[in-house]
Amino acid sequence: MKILVLGAGRMGHGAAFDLVHNSTDVDAVTVADFDLKKAEEVAEKVGTSRIDAHHVDASNYSDVVALMNGHDAVISCVNYWYNESLSRAAIESKASFCDLGGNNYVVDEQLALDDEAKAAGISIIPDCGLAPGMVSILAMHGAAQFDQLDEIHIRVGGLPQNPQPPLEYQLVFSVEGLINEYIEIARVIRDGQIKTVESMTELESLAFEGFPPLEAFQTSGGTSTLPDTFLGKVKQLDYKTIRYAGHCEKFKTMIDLGLCSSEEMVADFVKVKPRKVFGELLQQHLPADGPDYVLVRLEFVGQKHDREGVNRLRYDIVDKQDEKTGLSAMMRTTAFPASIIAQMMAKGDILMRGATPQEKAIDPEKFVAELSRRSIDIRTFED
Repeated sequence: MKILVLGAGRMGHGAAFDLVHNSTDVDAVTVADFDLKKAEEVAEKVGTSRIDAHHVDASNYSDVVALMNGHDAVISCVNYWYNESLSRAAIESKASFCDLGGNNYVVDEQLALDDEAKAAGISIIPDCGLAPGMVSILAMHGAAQFDQLDEIHIRVGGLPQNPQPPLEYQLVFSVEGLINEYIEIARVIRDGQIKTVESMTELESLAFEGFPPLEAFQTSGGTSTLPDTFLGKVKQLDYKTIRYAGHCEKFKTMIDLGLCSSEEMVADFVKVKPRKVFGELLQQHLPADGPDYVLVRLEFVGQKHDREGVNRLRYDIVDKQDEKTGLSAMMRTTAFPASIIAQMMAKGDILMRGATPQEKAIDPEKFVAELSRRSIDIRTFED
């Protein structure tokens, strides 16, 4: 099978690596980027004759359709605002499509293409990265262990191994995606109803063995379609982002000062958007390539017929940068899941056609087995 990877950044590199080095069924990989040199560098780093580099402008619809033709599946690792147009291009080229997500409104537009995707005989599965993505499928995996499920709580974070002040954070994915997570509303299930809450609220402390004090707080996007999927099935469902303790208060102060606003203002007779300036400053002053960790925790509360009382199940993942390959933990836990799903689509392991949330389309047991094969291991705790 032949897979196309759009975008030659960190995640595009991670997806291409997985397709070539962790997958025996992939015959050819194309990595494409607006910057051909970046695509060529990824192809060289992956290091195989089975990968080709191409130039493509993700905003040029006709060029994207032409490039998609002949591929069995496409992974989008470009900015989220292209994903609706890319989904339409996939329908026209009859190539199944998945992406890393990043925005609930764009996902809604993609899912609205369900009938067209079915007619084309393809699958479109948004939000296939880490969170949403991997954790959404793990939510289904954990839910299946209960006869009656009441609560799902998801906590995820990408952290530097060597945190530096003032934010104790490094950029492990798009700065635009980070700001969106911090300023847009979060969707949860509370008392059996879908509700929205402000991001960077409901701060809590949590602990992982061997780590300094950590915190978690509400952020947007992590639940994606899970509230709709679990509506009527659970009483509580939420998602929070994990950071080193103190991060939330510092970053929220900058939000409260208007630094994430997209409204134009005039400074020294020049019109500027604070968010654009702030984003540039974050990219200039925060580290980006240091060794990292990814922490994942899912907690389930419910009942099992073979055990009396309230039962609790917890999944923990602690992944870190792979020193041998140089792939960061965020690349492994974001790009590898997208690669797994793209291969499932290309091989015909996903029988559901149309535009579908990943938690409804993916077999959780097969997915978890593929994670384990890549040494992304889940520790399970029960009480």
